[in-house]
Amino acid sequence: MSWDSRFAEPIDLPGGVRLASLREAIVHLVNTIPSSERALPVVLTAAELITSAAERSGPIEFARIATLRAINRHAVREFNPDRKEHHWGKRKLARD
Repeated sequence: MSWDSRFAEPIDLPGGVRLASLREAIVHLVNTIPSSERALPVVLTAAELITSAAERSGPIEFARIATLRAINRHAVREFNPDRKEHHWGKRKLARD
């Protein structure tokens, strides 16, 4: 593989930025992540997986997922209990 290998599904970012290849992903990470955060495990994993996919024929999809996690490293997932209806309720028996 090479640095010009493309993701199966490009990463669309706000502002019209579109990351379609491994080269674009690593350049975007280098340009957007501050040097103080480059030692974070999420960022190091993304860089390692992108390099592995480009130079050693590693899985490109893992590199894509790691890139998304590095880009969204400060996003907090919130649990919303109202999102899903509860499936339990009054039990219906065959005799009813």
